Amino acid sequence: MNIDFELYRIFNEVANSGNITFAADKLHISQPAVSKSIKSLENQLGGTLFVRTKRGVQLTEEGKELHSYIKTAIEYIRNAENKFTDMINLNTGLIRIGISRTLVKEFLFPSLETFHKLYPNIKIEIVTNKASELIPLLRNGLVDVIVANLPVKQYQDIEIYNLKKINDIFVVSRNFKIDKTSINMEDIVKYPLILQPKGTNTRDYLDSIMAQYNIHLDPEMTLASYGLVQDMSKIGFGVGYVVKEFVSEDLKNGNLIEIKTTPKIPSRYIGLITKKDFIPSFATSKLIELLKSNN
Repeated sequence: MNIDFELYRIFNEVANSGNITFAADKLHISQPAVSKSIKSLENQLGGTLFVRTKRGVQLTEEGKELHSYIKTAIEYIRNAENKFTDMINLNTGLIRIGISRTLVKEFLFPSLETFHKLYPNIKIEIVTNKASELIPLLRNGLVDVIVANLPVKQYQDIEIYNLKKINDIFVVSRNFKIDKTSINMEDIVKYPLILQPKGTNTRDYLDSIMAQYNIHLDPEMTLASYGLVQDMSKIGFGVGYVVKEFVSEDLKNGNLIEIKTTPKIPSRYIGLITKKDFIPSFATSKLIELLKSNN
């Protein structure tokens, strides 16, 4: 059967009120239109739904059974409409973000703070991992967006948007014995290096740059945490490879000194990664807009 839902809506109102006149008033339609709709529904279903009484109408046994389902269905539809309205108005919702631990602190927090003040009822789930591990989650619908250091491996089904330009630099503590004004790129390997491990975007990017100059990196210390690279550099363990924008305070107060290299390491970007066929929720769209406007 392909019965017009409006007939069921009228049937539900008559069943609830037990009176065609009352139902017509509530539905803002004429009494004959209500009677005609009930008759049409009965004809299409092939049975009687109401019997007339002195006080109005009463459901038949078959009508009671049908009403129990129709009433529930209409309640579900109303709940769905209310839920949809809440999501449009950002009174409810969920955003799942894939991101590295470093970028959560150094990049995402300011935008999340603003977003939470604007939309406090939106839930945020953050999945931290390397971009290479997060992209399969994105492609399988387990995260909505990824924020990652670029470049990343390209796929036909994902889109990448540049959010913020960043600059990678070498840094040392103020007392570390090295020419702090300028150094040739190939000479950097003469000093103890503090790097993140292979497989991270930051390390892989550095390796790709060094490969252009046939330079092989053999770090003195490999640390999974970006923060530890920063901290170990500050206390003089060696030459750390960091993002300039993330250590701006340490550079400003002299805890870290930038080593100028020749040639300079090219700039890269923090990017937003989504699936091409992804239709974001209202909440996710607002967060994406905020990330783009803030950067």
